[in-house]
Formats: sequence, C-alpha cells, structure tokens
Amino acid sequence: MKVLLTHIKELLQVRDAAPNLVSGKDMATLPTIKNAWLLLEGDRIADYGSMDTVPQHEVSETIDCSGKMVLPTWCDSHTHLVYAGNREQEFVDRIKGLSYQEIAQKGGGIVNSAKKLQNTPEEELYRQSAARLEEVMRLGTGAIEIKSGYGLTTEAELKMLRVAKKLAEKYPISVRTTFLGAHAIPSEYKGNKNGYMDLLCNEMLPKVASENLAEYVDVFCEEGYFSVEDTHRLLSEAASYHLIPKIHVNQFTALGGIAAGVQHNALSVDHLEVLTDADIAALQGSKTMPVALPSCSYFLSIPYTPGRKLIDAGLPLALATDYNPGSTPSGNMNFVVATACIKMKLTPEEAINAATLNGAYAMGLSSSHGSITKGKKANVIITKEIPSYGYLPYAFGSNLIDAVIINGEQL
Repeated sequence: MKVLLTHIKELLQVRDAAPNLVSGKDMATLPTIKNAWLLLEGDRIADYGSMDTVPQHEVSETIDCSGKMVLPTWCDSHTHLVYAGNREQEFVDRIKGLSYQEIAQKGGGIVNSAKKLQNTPEEELYRQSAARLEEVMRLGTGAIEIKSGYGLTTEAELKMLRVAKKLAEKYPISVRTTFLGAHAIPSEYKGNKNGYMDLLCNEMLPKVASENLAEYVDVFCEEGYFSVEDTHRLLSEAASYHLIPKIHVNQFTALGGIAAGVQHNALSVDHLEVLTDADIAALQGSKTMPVALPSCSYFLSIPYTPGRKLIDAGLPLALATDYNPGSTPSGNMNFVVATACIKMKLTPEEAINAATLNGAYAMGLSSSHGSITKGKKANVIITKEIPSYGYLPYAFGSNLIDAVIINGEQL
C-alpha cells in the first residue's frame, strides 16, 4: 500500500542520514522542508521532497495536507502504562499538604499500586492498559517503553511484563519493556531490604530473562528506596542476562546514581530534577541519554529537570511522560513538549528533537524511529492547520492533531 501526503505546509525532522542522537547546540537545529510531499510505502518511509518534485506514482491514497505540519510520531521512552486502578485520593492528600514521601510512608505510593495490581486478574490488567495505549497512540505516540515495578512479587512483576508484551503483539506501536522490580521495598520486606534484593537477583531476574520478557532493567536509586550500592549489585547481576540498564535517579536527591549508571553503560538516566556539576561531568563523554519528565514535575510541584543546563553543557536530552498512577497520570507527549518549552526553557526545536530523535535513542530505536528518513517506520503525525511548529507548544491546551499514521496505517 502506497500513501502520498501532498502540499504539506512544513515537513519536520527531515534527515537524509539521521544521526542516532543530537546534543548541545545541535539540538537547536530542526531540518524541515516547506511545501513538501511524503511517500509512505507499506510500513516504511519511501521518499519525500518539495512539491515541485512530487512523483507521479500510482498510490493507494493521497492525503492533502494543505496548511498542516507533518512530523515523526513521539517516542516516549519512560512510562509505567501497565498498572491497576488509580490513586486520586493521594492526589487529594497532596493538595492538603502531604508530600510524596509522606504518602509513601503511610502505605500509599508505589506499595499501594502494587497491592491493587497483585489482586487484579491479568485479563483485566490488559484491558485497562490497552485503553491507555490506544489513547496515547491517538495523541501521537508511535513508540513507547513500558516498565514493570507495580508488582513487587515475582508473579505480579511477570504478569505486568506479560501484559506489556501482549500489547506489543496486538498493537502496531513499537513497545520496549523494562523490568523494574527495584521500584520500592514491599511491605513484607520492611526492614529487610537485603532480603528483597536477594529475591530480585536470585529469582525475579532469572525468570524475566528465561521468559524473554524485558529488554531493559531499571532501579529507583533514591533515598528511602535503593542505594547506589544496591544499584551496582542489581545492574551487575542483570548484565549476565544481557539486560540493558535504564535508571530512575536524582528525582529528590543526588546520591551518585548517575555516575553509577554511566559506569554500567546505562542507555538512559531518567528524572534528574536534582542535578549537580559532578552529575553533568559524569554524563559528558558517555553514551547515556539524560531523560527529563516535565509532567511529573508539574503534577508533584517539584523542580523541573535543568534541561537548559544539560544542553548548554553540550549534552543530549530526551523527553518522556513517566505515565503512571501516582506522579504522572497522563501519557500526553504534546503536553510534555509544551511544558519543556514553558517551564524548562527549551526552544520548540530542542523539545521536538528531544521527543523524537533522542527519545528513539533512549529506547534503542534510532535506526527505525524518530525522524523522517527513508527506510524508517512510516509513523507520522499530521497536525491541524497551524501557523508554525512553534504553535504546537504555544497552544498547549488545544488538540492540534488531525491524524496519526503508525506503520503506514491511519489510526
């Protein structure tokens, strides 16, 4: 099937030979073609150019994009999309003055979600998660990472990852899965974190690997959760199963977890709301992608990742949603891009690069996603008629998406 998009007002993120990522000053450059066409053949991008070179191929469908922008679908590299129920009562508790940590100490937070998930049948968990996935696809996400971490028992963690793998099989979106058993200490292991670490390393990891349920391993390296020493232990064990590290780190405190992640060749380090000069120095020269989660900062009223500081230090930056029931009950990447511009002072070009090309890198999908490049996946967003791409983050409360195409098929 061939689909031809014509009269595109501006085709964004066009790269004949796309780099794996962009860093520093290069993030301010967003290559585009005005008055463009784009040819999709099957599930791949076949060709593109300006309208004065439009081909005369026979096509299955022609889509007139007059006045509209076309760009790659968003690449959301950090989500917890598979979960059971919601935690709106904790939202009310925070309004009344309780902190995220105080809610966790009284039995809320991750442990609360774990109890709900453990008691939810796998079929029901899939139903809830599929509805969320369909929603984020309509919002323009064409590749997504899904973590476990709301199970905290061997069977519940495996259940989450099985659901994520089933979503990958049933939907056209590209899904990457991450084992995040080290998300919190279960209630039954209170005061016995080493016992839970033994369970993670000696039982959960081998089962996740033997059933081929995850590409990545993650750990919440944070005060009150898992230490830098715990992080080293888990990532060392995971390496023997060929699981690639992605780390929750520096959300509330800087413990040295970023340097630990770099030492283990982590693909990404995520959150980074608290950042030191030593953290930046550890990232420089590494292949580890810093990932900011601005809608988490918005929802929890905590500091935003200093994205401007990271980029000005010559580093790359990716953006993701952190979609989860406790700290970011939204998978809307359009809001993430807008919030990065409004609160983190990224330019529209930097934010779009962070949410497409760099987001693809943070999922190991650089060769297939994140840019308009021949041979990459036919995953694009067609906007409504808008004056410029700067209007996307400017009009943050409006739905500016006219259509989403994933694997060459319009949703």
